[in-house]
Amino acid sequence: MNQHAIQNLTLFDLLARSWRRPSAVADLRFSADGSTVAFACVDGTVAIAAVADQEPPESRIRVSNDLGQTSIRPRERSPVPLIATAAFGDGDVPLAAHLNSGFLVGAASGEARHLTPGGECMEPLVMIDGPIVAIDHSARADTIAVSNGHDVFLSRGQGDATKLRRGTTSSADALAFSPGGWHLVCGGDKGLSIWSSGNDARPIREFSLSARPTTIRWSGDGTWLACGLETGGFALVSMADGHSGIVAGFPSPVRTVCWSPTANALFASGAFRIAGWSMAAPPVGGETSGALETGRAGLVLVEAVTAHPEKKLIAAGYANGRITIAQIGSPEEVLIRPLGSAVTALAWSGDGRHLAVGAVDGTAAIVTFPAQMFK
Repeated sequence: MNQHAIQNLTLFDLLARSWRRPSAVADLRFSADGSTVAFACVDGTVAIAAVADQEPPESRIRVSNDLGQTSIRPRERSPVPLIATAAFGDGDVPLAAHLNSGFLVGAASGEARHLTPGGECMEPLVMIDGPIVAIDHSARADTIAVSNGHDVFLSRGQGDATKLRRGTTSSADALAFSPGGWHLVCGGDKGLSIWSSGNDARPIREFSLSARPTTIRWSGDGTWLACGLETGGFALVSMADGHSGIVAGFPSPVRTVCWSPTANALFASGAFRIAGWSMAAPPVGGETSGALETGRAGLVLVEAVTAHPEKKLIAAGYANGRITIAQIGSPEEVLIRPLGSAVTALAWSGDGRHLAVGAVDGTAAIVTFPAQMFK
């Protein structure tokens, strides 16, 4: 590789291990112990990558003796190939972390299966009628939740499946356990329902929405719910007093929302910049005083956001493939990739050392950062 080519390499080229799947990456998950990443694709397959980097950036960093300048050399070897499964359905399948290093996959057959880090598909833990369209697992409550789009079931993963008595014909397209596992939120049509998830599962609250939810995320302490909507922005729900509101004004569907534990802030995709608010002044009832101007505004939509687990940083992926990492509440940002296929999914590892990326062209990647990069 000549010097000119090296100078044109992006941080993505230098730090990422990247693979190409036959179809778009729809979703991704880190395992509970952070050792593996699963990429769900729109062809119904799942591909698994080990997080451990055989050429970590620290081993490729050089400091010149004369000027003290730091540089990093490109990787010399291709990354270890992904472990890919057969298709679980005709479209993308729902994923959840399960046990330490494995995953739960919801199949079109109505089976929820444990997927090992080696790609082995174990015997079904749950079996229901109809394809599984949503799945979640709470390690604390040792409970699995699945939905076939109409009915919601709770299970301990021993072949049992107890149907929630929802008393409604509305769909159930999204599921999310609270951090402690004591509550389960179901989203579908134009509403949310929150249930206790113990042995005597029962409804606690119902909320009407202006549009179908696209994603649901609990705050780390379980006191707030953020719910992206197909149109009209996102919904914010307080578990303390049941108050809810819509944060509107987004030009595109809010496909991802995330919480920053270090900044006590909420972020959403769907705008022409990274949209964020401090929860010291929650954006409900038209309140905007907590708005955090993060990163730079542009002409391209943000498609995915994910907050660093330990630092006041937010990663954003754009419709033109651009990937940046911004300082929360500041215009400062680091450009990871300037262009590429539209980003569909982003997630930080639990230790904040790795950023997993999925894209429309089938790109599945893990960007591994040197420890000194975000001091």
